[in-house]
Amino acid sequence: MKILFVLPGIVVALSVDPAQLESLRWWRVLVGLAAVGLMASSNYVLNELLDAPFDRLHPLKKHRPVAAGLVSRPLAWIECLLLGLASAALGAVVSAEFLACLALLWAAGLLYNVPPLRAKDYPVIDVLVEAVNNPLRFAAGWYLTGTQALPITSLLVSLWMGGCYLMALKRYAELRDHRSSLCLSSYRPCFRRYTEANLLVSITFYAALAMLSFGAFMGRYRLELVLAFPLIALCMAAYFALVFKPDSAAQHPEGLLREPVLMLATVVCALTMLALLFVDLPWLHQAFHPTIPRRH
Repeated sequence: MKILFVLPGIVVALSVDPAQLESLRWWRVLVGLAAVGLMASSNYVLNELLDAPFDRLHPLKKHRPVAAGLVSRPLAWIECLLLGLASAALGAVVSAEFLACLALLWAAGLLYNVPPLRAKDYPVIDVLVEAVNNPLRFAAGWYLTGTQALPITSLLVSLWMGGCYLMALKRYAELRDHRSSLCLSSYRPCFRRYTEANLLVSITFYAALAMLSFGAFMGRYRLELVLAFPLIALCMAAYFALVFKPDSAAQHPEGLLREPVLMLATVVCALTMLALLFVDLPWLHQAFHPTIPRRH
């Protein structure tokens, strides 16, 4: 499912550099999507292996196969390595820039999971490192088009902060559900410093910065996207509402498909933004033309 986050990079690159559409090689896109999927799988196996001792302290995650001791750890390590090597081999076929994106995704996985760094154990840093996967996947999709243009910085920042918003909401949902549990900080040491108050403050910061950065991108490259702002806000609000449900999909992303309001809002928003990336609205540019005050 994480390969879906590569698609916006492809679409935006083609909207910014339409000439690439004619020379787009679809085999590169398919190979690239497979490479990203393999790298995500490698990082997932790494996460499961290194999290097993902590997952055994969690009331639900202790039943996961690795935590429950149902998986051969040596074979799992071999699987992790082979998936990473297969991803790199496919990435090298696409381009050097795309391979660099895969390498950064791999490095982010190591930084997030492997001691002594293990960023997931530190408040704020855990959110920032996990969320950096969003702009990296976007950049991977961007380079699948073959464009020589660099990814747009303001959009990368927006995606990063948007990911931070989602990750901080996940932490907030976990804290609300397990605040009476003595094992929460043992399961994830970052909860020794997290409180509902400081998480809500950080969520507000991430949301504001994500939208401000997106506004900067929109104002410079695609003003038509301003029409999608209410739908984006609806998606963010619908996701926020999930954290108040016990054992919500905010904690378990695989359950998001069972949230009809969020899914409907997301699909409508995505289709609207897709159309606005390629449909020109001259009247909108005229409406937003800056008013110059008269000099007396």
